[in-house]
Amino acid sequence: MENLELSDTITAKNTEFDWFEVWYAVQFVRDLDQTAPTRFVLLGQPLVIWWDAQTQDWVVFEDRCPHRLAPLSEGRITEDGCLECPYHGWAFTEKGTCDRIPFDQENGTANESPRAQVRTYPTKVAQDILFVYPGTPEKAAQQPLPLVPPLEQHQEQWTKIDVFRDVPYDVVTLLENVLDTSHVSFTHHPRVGKRENAKEFVLEVSEIEQSGFTGFWEEGPRRGQLGSQKTTFVAPNLMWHDIEESPFGQVMTVVYATPIDKGKSRALIRLPFRFKSPFPRFAFKLTPRWYAHLNQMGILEDDQIFLHLQERAIADSPQSYAKTCYLPTRSDRFVLAYRQWVETYGEPFPHQDFPPAETNREILLERYQSHTEHCSSCRTALKRVQGLQKISAILIVFLLIALPITIGYHLPMWGVVLLAGLLLLLTGTTWQLQKLAKGFIQGEYPPSRNINN
Repeated sequence: MENLELSDTITAKNTEFDWFEVWYAVQFVRDLDQTAPTRFVLLGQPLVIWWDAQTQDWVVFEDRCPHRLAPLSEGRITEDGCLECPYHGWAFTEKGTCDRIPFDQENGTANESPRAQVRTYPTKVAQDILFVYPGTPEKAAQQPLPLVPPLEQHQEQWTKIDVFRDVPYDVVTLLENVLDTSHVSFTHHPRVGKRENAKEFVLEVSEIEQSGFTGFWEEGPRRGQLGSQKTTFVAPNLMWHDIEESPFGQVMTVVYATPIDKGKSRALIRLPFRFKSPFPRFAFKLTPRWYAHLNQMGILEDDQIFLHLQERAIADSPQSYAKTCYLPTRSDRFVLAYRQWVETYGEPFPHQDFPPAETNREILLERYQSHTEHCSSCRTALKRVQGLQKISAILIVFLLIALPITIGYHLPMWGVVLLAGLLLLLTGTTWQLQKLAKGFIQGEYPPSRNINN
């Protein structure tokens, strides 16, 4: 593949890949609420996820009541373990059967009709992730879960950072981006990359099959400082980079790309570390999960501010991808391989157009709906920060009232200075709390790469 361009590697599409007959990671289990239903859209299909306390399992329905198509995700989990529609109180068991229709006649049997049932989806929990199968239920048992084999080894030694976000671009764009090793030096400077590390490097790719492909980067990132990197793409929605022998130990980047709709996807990112020393592992455990999430939000925003527009520019091109994009370097080989897979086996929404491009940066960089409200750690942290903000504001008002009064009563100078100092401290604390609270709601612009030279 010496200096090959895309047109030299892409073959004509000859096999359709059925994107529905696949297991999809939809959420980290720790971020799901067992007390209330949760809505999620998978491949354009609205789903409701809820916890059945009797079977101790996660249940997934189509998010439509068969009565008047009201979203069941706006309902509640009843005391007897049913999911209740918010509109007219129809209640459904974990099997999707209708347990009762409150307005039916006494001893009525309308709830027993097949038309009163809700479609259910197969679910499994593995590696602390909830997987959903959107296709034919009978085929689910024959399809393997997209798991990460290295995480099954030395399970007690792994320290993992798990973060997710709904991003405003397509699943194909998401996977292409995370497989692109060369963008890190520039896009994520100085967060996790450095421009000065950019140089020619060689990527090796295995044969591209329907099940995916593997890649190898002998030198590895940061000019070889971390060791060789192995890359695996498991079609159609999982990839991971694995550095087995870094100076710190084994380091991985795992990304599940879950298709929500055309131009929107969920990124479930897992960063596993198997440290050689117990001290980093201990330090990671002491770091609040929400703190790590705020850092990861910034990294994701480095990309999404332009990927949203980039994918639409590619889609609007009258030419093929091979003629639209010029990929001549050996550092593009993972992207070349992925694009070959897409061109051969298809994408999840092949006949749909992208929604209109969003140019409002505040909308593209919002964090609350795309992450915080669905994250157990960040949602709780935001509530606590907002509570501290209220307490701090009350104390500031109290000091503003008390300070002139104490001066009038000839409070010793040291007392006045102490109160004034406390007022300044609380003012600074309130400002910092406000800044922290905003971090759970909105991303920052411009990106750090454009600020730090």
